[in-house]
Amino acid sequence: MLKTNINKIITISVIGQIASPTRRQNIRLTHEGEATVFPGTGGITYNVKVGDPVFGWVGDHIEPGVSMKNKDDSENRALNVYTCIGNTAYIIKSEDKDVKGKTGIITGKHGGIEHVLVWFPKAIIEKLAIGDKIQVRAQGQGLQVFDLPDVKFFNIDPNLFLKINPKIKNGYIELPVTHIIPPTIMGSGLGSETAASGDYDITTQDPTAIKQLKLDTLRFGDLVYLQDTDNTFGRCYKKGAGSVGIVVHANCVIAGHGPGVTTIATSIKGKIKPILNKNANIVNYLGIK
Repeated sequence: MLKTNINKIITISVIGQIASPTRRQNIRLTHEGEATVFPGTGGITYNVKVGDPVFGWVGDHIEPGVSMKNKDDSENRALNVYTCIGNTAYIIKSEDKDVKGKTGIITGKHGGIEHVLVWFPKAIIEKLAIGDKIQVRAQGQGLQVFDLPDVKFFNIDPNLFLKINPKIKNGYIELPVTHIIPPTIMGSGLGSETAASGDYDITTQDPTAIKQLKLDTLRFGDLVYLQDTDNTFGRCYKKGAGSVGIVVHANCVIAGHGPGVTTIATSIKGKIKPILNKNANIVNYLGIK
């Protein structure tokens, strides 16, 4: 049994509303110099869900399911920082009375525009509207494993953490991952002041790297290992360090961007041991269908 502080983790309410896409996201210049017009972030994405592939969509930074935020910047920061992947989300205000009180699950946090991403069953998704309000029972920040003080945890619900079933062996924590990503292809989001919100991107402008690392098999919700990366106080390259994150948004056409990864664990001393497992996706731990 892991010795943790889970029984001391605070559960607190945060709230947001389903966010409309904005005009600035409609026209994108690809890294190959082509002007494109197709969907980006925000809104309700009806035909893309967690567990789907992140490649192949006619869009940029596509967020699966429901994208939510607050119009007030300080309230939105609290929403994005306190919310953790795996938290329960409740619809508390909607024009459709049938969906009020229904629940979903937080599946990601997207930096820059600071969206929180939510999965709901398809029948609920079809009835939601931009502006509907969603409240989250936020818990997870501050999680510790006492036997491993050199591993820091962020952005993960304690119940999801336990379902992943991490193990401690020989001074390392073993975490399942679908892919191992070298630091040379980590891009947008580097240098952020904290990893306790948002994400950073696996860059996908090099076809050879995509093929060699099998990045074309990435799915929303995959756990991935980021080699030689320290996310303790922001995101940076650090030889010997390592981090684990969850893939939260789709591939991108812009230079320096690609599938986004929200950090859940990091160790500047390299105390995380990745265990390759093709089923290491949150849909399998949370029972999402």
